[in-house]
Amino acid sequence: MSDWIEVARNDDFPPGSWQVVEYEDVMIAVFNVDGEFYAIEDICTHDGETLTGGDVEGNEVVCPRHGARFDVTTGEALTAPAYEDLTTFEVRVDNGMVMVNPESDD
Repeated sequence: MSDWIEVARNDDFPPGSWQVVEYEDVMIAVFNVDGEFYAIEDICTHDGETLTGGDVEGNEVVCPRHGARFDVTTGEALTAPAYEDLTTFEVRVDNGMVMVNPESDD
């Protein structure tokens, strides 16, 4: 198992926000959805552009380029033009620190 990556202090990561960390050239976006943390690869499966910077509506992120929607809790592609789901990662809170496992859950 790989090492966990520190993302941010739980207290500094309010609901509705997101943070991005990089691990071996993989950008991982971690979202706080109503106090629960979820992580996805920060790359739209439609065109390879980053998803962060797009609108976040509840548990969905909207690709800023072509409007594809993804569920950040599952990685599921919800609307065209994206049809492939996102890679997801395990997240935990340890001693008040939000951490992500850079090994894919998929």
